[in-house]
Amino acid sequence: MPKISLFHSLLGAALIVLSGSGYVHASEPAKPADELSLFERYTNSAQDLILKGFELIGINYRFGGTNPDTGLDCSGFVQLVFKEAIGILLPRTAREQSEVGTVIDRHELKAGDLVFFNTMRHAFSHVGIYLGDNRFMHAPRTGAEVRIEDMRQSYWIQRYNGARRLLSR
Repeated sequence: MPKISLFHSLLGAALIVLSGSGYVHASEPAKPADELSLFERYTNSAQDLILKGFELIGINYRFGGTNPDTGLDCSGFVQLVFKEAIGILLPRTAREQSEVGTVIDRHELKAGDLVFFNTMRHAFSHVGIYLGDNRFMHAPRTGAEVRIEDMRQSYWIQRYNGARRLLSR
């Protein structure tokens, strides 16, 4: 991906993340973590996931990959992001990850949800992390890098299998 395109992807994704967050005025003291509402905790967890995912944009795809130094596959990417950002240990494969969390409809998608696709002629063969505004980040295939894509592209529309929510509301 050219650097200018990567910059625009990162900028767009950052705007998506920030558009859903509230602003704290200088006169408002920050709340201790135990006083945050469920919504605030969800929003913070989703932001942590997305920011960790942003750190991995540009990492090479590697089938079976679980290490950013040598490459990541789709489920390795998702597994690493959830573990390092919020301490949730997910199963290794996209199929196994599709069995975790709460099933949600496409119109209910929120940042941090897992989105699944049939890319290998069987259901739940690919996974990514939803960002909002019909965009998700994932490790697509051999020869590519972790990146952000639009779910409204015909390729993804035709292969969409569903979504799961792991973050509590």
